[in-house]
Amino acid sequence: MTDLADLARDMKKARTSKVTGPYKHLMTGVSYMLPIVVAGGILIALSFAFGGIKPEGYPAGTLAWGLMQIGGGTAFKLFVPILAAFISYSIADRPGIAPGIIGGALAINLAGDSTVGSSGFLGGLVAGFLAGYVTLALNNYIKLPKNLRGLMPVLILPLLSTLVVGLLMVFVIGPPMASINTGLTNWLKGMQTGSAVVLGLILGAMMAFDMGGPVNKAAYAFSVGLLSSQIYLPMAAVMAAGMTPPLGLALACYLFKDRFTDDEREAASAAAVLGISFITEGAIPFAARDPLRTIPSLMVGSAVTGAISMAFKCGLHVPHGGIFVLPIPNAVDNLGAYLIAIVIGTLVTTGMLFALKRPLAAKAQAFAREAAVA
Repeated sequence: MTDLADLARDMKKARTSKVTGPYKHLMTGVSYMLPIVVAGGILIALSFAFGGIKPEGYPAGTLAWGLMQIGGGTAFKLFVPILAAFISYSIADRPGIAPGIIGGALAINLAGDSTVGSSGFLGGLVAGFLAGYVTLALNNYIKLPKNLRGLMPVLILPLLSTLVVGLLMVFVIGPPMASINTGLTNWLKGMQTGSAVVLGLILGAMMAFDMGGPVNKAAYAFSVGLLSSQIYLPMAAVMAAGMTPPLGLALACYLFKDRFTDDEREAASAAAVLGISFITEGAIPFAARDPLRTIPSLMVGSAVTGAISMAFKCGLHVPHGGIFVLPIPNAVDNLGAYLIAIVIGTLVTTGMLFALKRPLAAKAQAFAREAAVA
């Protein structure tokens, strides 16, 4: 059998190649944003490790202060403009980068205009799509003589689209988006246990629904965007819920061998490694073979994981890395409960697979013969 990681990657590429329209543009922005978020998040976690969590800040000149300057002071202020820039790039190619990045910077108030406020991640999304489609429209409607066309991508399109996007962000889009962002932030910070559990159930189920597809990425992008507002609970729920599908499948393969093919059982170890690494796509080959039984099992396990994580107020300051970031001091709030959530979710997934999947007739007979001989 092809190695599970390769198979999952090939299936994901085939699925992604068919995606067009706004979702494709969003995923382009997310893919360029993600390395900045991951690097910044890990550096923030390392600053916590060396200096503890200090809302008032660290003394200047210390290692913790330097790490926070890089991660929180720079990387986390750049990821929204980068998201907007590459959404716009996906729509309008290189001329869309300048208006996208400037619109994204205005969304998080890098321009320093306190009268507008920060519209955060949501404002960055709007700025990216706005910049891309404005640039594309200008490119289609502005006709220049042949000897002046070279000015279009380097002067005319970036200048005009930046002007349009900038004015719209400052005077039209910025204020209402800032209000929406503030309202969402306040609601998430003030969530009671009941609403937190419901949100965890929804985010967890989304992570397992298509295992790296549009629904999964929507839940992930939502949670990553909240990190810039110091809201860490959804990120924890999403990462835990994204780990349990491959982990639950791997455990089921070990415990209930007669319910899986030889190829699936051989791939169980690879699925476990992908699971602990927060690569949900490791579950794709299993789901592709038996979607009606596998996908509901994964969704239930992930929903339970997300709900437990949110109920116990587990927070994650790092947007990726699986179990490899958990040993970093203060990277996870309420680490013990977080590990319990992952374990329980994995066991629920395994139990659901046992309940829904039936033994393969040929496998059951083979294992019966082996037991008789023994």
